[in-house]
Amino acid sequence: MDYLNAAILGVIEGITEFLPVSSTGHLLIAEHWVGARSETFNVVIQAGAILAVTFIYRDKILALILGWRKPENRSYAGKLILAFLITSVLGLIAKKLGFELPDTVQPIAWALIIGGFWMMAAEWIAAKQKPRERITWAVAVAVGVAQIIAGIFPGTSRSAATIFAAMLTGMSDRAAATEFAFLVGIPTMYAASGYELFSQYRHGAVQGDWVALGIAFVVSAITAFIAVKWLLGYIRTHRFTAFAVYRVGLGVALLALASAGAA
Repeated sequence: MDYLNAAILGVIEGITEFLPVSSTGHLLIAEHWVGARSETFNVVIQAGAILAVTFIYRDKILALILGWRKPENRSYAGKLILAFLITSVLGLIAKKLGFELPDTVQPIAWALIIGGFWMMAAEWIAAKQKPRERITWAVAVAVGVAQIIAGIFPGTSRSAATIFAAMLTGMSDRAAATEFAFLVGIPTMYAASGYELFSQYRHGAVQGDWVALGIAFVVSAITAFIAVKWLLGYIRTHRFTAFAVYRVGLGVALLALASAGAA
């Protein structure tokens, strides 16, 4: 992998990891044009994106840790832990059952299309619900399950699945739902990346051009920081409809390319 391709994939990861458009789907699609990635590379660029979001939410994370004596902080942290544990247990079960991510375009395209229409429907349903501003235990359970669904079906988008799971279980505030979804994603993604890296190290499979890995990591972190800061401002005054339309359009285009033998 040359350095330009490493930077391109870092940009794709940074933009799509936390926007509700599916990073896995976009990266698998990119492989058809810029070449395959090693598993080490996948872990490194994801780590860059996670680091950026950790930095963005550093004040919230520190407040939860240092202010644990406050009941509201303990309750919020407990719900984050519950969602994380649900994801971890179901993730290990999925791993034991041998679930593997497909690496062909068609299932990703269909996941993008179905997910786009689901986002439109979920936004409409959430708008009809009684407004709530507090994160409930039901939200925590739904977000934990949603992370696994997104992990099994590339193209679903972890951020889309978790944000809308939170909204459909009572969180009418898009910003609060997004914050909870992203905070749950931080330990989940650190754990998944650490597990994958340890597994590769144990089997002697850690590999890659370390300069290219460094470039991809830095580019992913910077791009993710910009993308998430923009998203957090955008959703305060806009719905997710534009992302849903983009997903459907991209999915249709990919199916057309696949039919023509170009993807």
